[in-house]
Amino acid sequence: MLNLGVLSFLISLTVIFISQRYFIKKNIFDTVNYRSSHDALATRNGGLSVFTTIVIITLYLYYNSNELFDFSLIIPLSILFTIGLYDDIYQVDFKLKFIFQIIIAKILIDQGILIENLNGFFGLYEIPYMISQLLSIFLIVLIINAVNFSDGIDGLAITEVIKGLIFIIILLQDYTFDSLNLLLLITICSVLPLYFFNFKKNNKVFLGDSGSLLLGGIISVGVIYLVNTIDSSSFNLSTPWIILVCLLYPIIDLIQVAFVRIFKGVSPFVADRLHIHHLLLNRGFSHLKTLLIISGVTGIIQVLVILLFTN
Repeated sequence: MLNLGVLSFLISLTVIFISQRYFIKKNIFDTVNYRSSHDALATRNGGLSVFTTIVIITLYLYYNSNELFDFSLIIPLSILFTIGLYDDIYQVDFKLKFIFQIIIAKILIDQGILIENLNGFFGLYEIPYMISQLLSIFLIVLIINAVNFSDGIDGLAITEVIKGLIFIIILLQDYTFDSLNLLLLITICSVLPLYFFNFKKNNKVFLGDSGSLLLGGIISVGVIYLVNTIDSSSFNLSTPWIILVCLLYPIIDLIQVAFVRIFKGVSPFVADRLHIHHLLLNRGFSHLKTLLIISGVTGIIQVLVILLFTN
């Protein structure tokens, strides 16, 4: 697993360099407008590096007849990535992206990725299949958009995704789920090079919608595996609280932004600068300080919850 992690990092780093040069050559840059938190030239090819890394390693494993994780997941993840990449280059109406997210959620459900257990929430454990499907669609779309919403300042979305994936791996450590852990490890290692490119002063590289939608899809799969697998006797929290532990900031920020926008009479999908990270930037904090405050505070809370409720 360590070798694949290192390989993932190196492939991702290489793809970032190559794809950035292509984006610059084709004059494909992140648009700077009133919502932007930066004024430097930046390309949105970060998602391309993560996706390419996952595909290359999947093909390598397939060629060697070594199915270490469910390769069928690549299909819905590819669709998510493609929609996001098209949006990064040509701009896509949010309604169309939302429809595709629902379709992808249904594809994942048909592949067996659906919530089967509420782990005691309101006294409920196993739930009917129809309710399970509807709840799973809602959760997958919620997580994808939560990750997408958190991608507003340098390093924030990738940090929150990495934290969530690490917590999933930790909570699954007592279960035989090496295949899922491998996919999550590849994802984490392929995201790490983006820290350097996010915080560069010039020629930055952002995740873009291709990256945030892809990572949202991956972590939604991880969360659903977690809630279906973990034994309530070993982690004493119901399903909604387990999800919140893994994605504390993205979900809280999504909820508060949606409520504020609805209260103002606008669509919850209309972009603005009402996110928590934007509010901190407006108070004069730098991108790095905002990242440390948000991810540090939420990280401490997440660790404490895991320590307190793990039996």
